[in-house]
This record gives sequence, structure tokens and C-alpha cells, in this order.
Amino acid sequence: MPCRPRVPVPTENQTMNLIIQGGALPTFLLDRILTATGASTVEPLPPQVVRLRNASRTPEFAALAPLIEAEKLDWAFVEPGRKLSDFGLICFDMDSTLITIECIDELADFAGKKHEVSEVTEAAMRGEIDYRESLRRRLALMAGLDARVLARVFGERLLLSDGARELLEGVQNAGLRTAILSGGFTYFTERLRIELGFDFATSNELEIAGGKLTGRVVGDIVDAAAKAHHLARLRDELGLRKDQVIAVGDGANDLLMMAESGLSVAFHAKPATRAKADVAINFGGLDALLNLFER
Repeated sequence: MPCRPRVPVPTENQTMNLIIQGGALPTFLLDRILTATGASTVEPLPPQVVRLRNASRTPEFAALAPLIEAEKLDWAFVEPGRKLSDFGLICFDMDSTLITIECIDELADFAGKKHEVSEVTEAAMRGEIDYRESLRRRLALMAGLDARVLARVFGERLLLSDGARELLEGVQNAGLRTAILSGGFTYFTERLRIELGFDFATSNELEIAGGKLTGRVVGDIVDAAAKAHHLARLRDELGLRKDQVIAVGDGANDLLMMAESGLSVAFHAKPATRAKADVAINFGGLDALLNLFER
């Protein structure tokens, strides 16, 4: 594939672009941010985006971050000159990232076990339970469920996250390849891959016998390590460097995958995931990611 330009790598003292987006930035807060970061230029970018050039990420700015978030604004420091077309691959988690639901919780609802399964799901996403063990526990609760409910969950309950289509259109237009890397189920990832035009999808295949779920998966479980492995495999097969890959997720089982990328994005994520991501989108839609890059 053609060689892509290298993504700029910041030096220790290099200033950055600070992007603040999602609503009106109060003047008093903008003034304090300018003082804290030493930014040289303020660029309003429609709709409701402000780029501060030559900004430094200082302890004084860190003290202001809670005030920015109290206004329900997202912020991120980005290397100057970074363009979306510098990247070659973007990988998404599915449940609670690309889509608004946890598919396994909705399946459990049809089995009358949503509360029990949701509790295990939340614990797994917080990193309190090993993902493999959590999946085994949750699936066991659904043994015997009619497989036809898969179609009902997809048709009646599955919704894309805000901005998902806009982000996909943006990255596809910029020439990035796209992948869903999920600990969820192939019934859903394959339909999304086809409907949305993803290049790749990897997830768990539910075992079905006699038209009913057995409470197991076929083959090895796709867990956090497997997601990271598949991202690295795709990266290498496409001839990309780490700094040309974006990974987007929300839970603890996305952290290994995100660590294999050059730009990790926590989307409406658990605190542990936000803390380790390069960028956190806490309030906006997925398309907020597009505003981080220069045209």
C-alpha cells in the first residue's frame, strides 16, 4: 500500500493543539484556560468547537479540567498538524461503543435473567472479573434460550451510538480501513459489518443446537488479549505502524487493544479506561473524534 506520512511525535517540551468541543465555552473559563496553557491562538470551528494552538498541558490546566467537564464539554490535546489521513486503520469495540446496548444483557432480558447478567457485565467492564470467566457465567444463564431472539435484539433494541455513521463516513473518506473487534457475538458484528461497510469483524460465535443457545461459544473466546492480537495482526497485514492505528473502546477489556494503537479513544467509558486512554469522549458522539484533526 502507498506509504503514509508519519504522524508527528511530540517532543518533551512541544506545545499541542487543545480541542474543546460540545457546547459554548464560557468566556471566564476560556480566559483561565489561556492563562493555564499559554496558548497563542484561539480558533472557533463550527459547530461548537474551539482549537487553542501552542497550548501546554500544565498542572494549572489539570486543575481546570473538572470545570470544563462540568460544562459537559470534551477536551483533548493533539499533536499539531495531525490529520485523519495520517492513519490507516481504526478499530472499534462493539457493545456500548459502536452501539448503545450490551447485546448479551438484551438477550438475557428475553431469558428473564437481565439483572443477573447485567451485574456480571458491569463487573467485567470495570475490570473486577476476568472477561473469559464473566462470559462463561453469563452465557450459562442463557442456556436453552430460543435462538430466534437474536433477530429480535438486532431488530428491536440495537441502536448505533450517536455519531457512529458520521465517524465511519469520515474515516472511510480519509482512506482508513475499519474493523470491529468485539467480545460480543458474530450474529451482531457480521450484520453491522455488512450494513455499515466495515472491512473486518472479529467476535465470539454463539453455539446453537436444536434452535436454542447452548450457553457456550464455538471455539476460543475472544477476550481482551484476543482483541489486541487481532488489532496487531491487521496492523501488520496492512503494513502500518502503531502510530497509524486508532482504537476506540469503553471497558477494561478494551485496554490491551487500545495499548496496541497509536491513538486510544475512550468513548463514554469506565473510569479505568478513561484514565489510560489518549483521548476521552465523555459527552459527545463518536463523530467528535473527527474534530481533533486538522483538515
